[in-house]
Amino acid sequence: MKASIPKSWAPVVEPEFKKEYFKELTSFVTKEYATQTCYPAENEIYAALDWCSFKDIKVVILGQDPYHGPNQANGLCFSVKDGIKHPPSLLNIFKEIETDVAIPYPESGNLERWAKQGVLLLNATLTVRAHEAGSHQKKGWETFTDVLIKKISEEKEGIVFLLWGGYAKKKSKLIDTKKHHILTSGHPSPLSANRGYWFGNKHFSKTNTILKNNNSKEIEW
Repeated sequence: MKASIPKSWAPVVEPEFKKEYFKELTSFVTKEYATQTCYPAENEIYAALDWCSFKDIKVVILGQDPYHGPNQANGLCFSVKDGIKHPPSLLNIFKEIETDVAIPYPESGNLERWAKQGVLLLNATLTVRAHEAGSHQKKGWETFTDVLIKKISEEKEGIVFLLWGGYAKKKSKLIDTKKHHILTSGHPSPLSANRGYWFGNKHFSKTNTILKNNNSKEIEW
């Protein structure tokens, strides 16, 4: 695995590199990328950490695993590369932002602009085999990303965690609710959104209200 951890995250995650589960994970991912088409590109596996340094985190959005179609995944959960058609979940995210904070629907689905402002866009599983959703789950990534969530909870204060859908909500047990803010709702996928579990959650305005009350700069969604 050629991907490298950015410096700001090194003290947080380097202890994991020596653990047996991470060695097995590295071996698995290396073999997968050598023999299969996998996403995101190897140099974008840790893009969520590249774009949002540990010291700058204000908001954490948790996804499950990367998009598995060609040219979609860019290492940030729910995000796609510039010029790529917006997947249904991302489309619903943008629709909610339109009505919640009156920002016009954007042309690009690339969420690097959020990450630069301190939004950590973290998938629980950081890689996937092409056209096989969930194919790299339960190989060690979840153990690794749970450590990141715990470390953020332990070492930071006042972070807004956005947990969308049942899978993400389970991560609330890793977060100290006395120090941080957790907003939950249904997942933005059509199945959940069309049943009334997503639209109207106002998570984007609520997040900015929390940040403002913490004397922190609001996110330009």
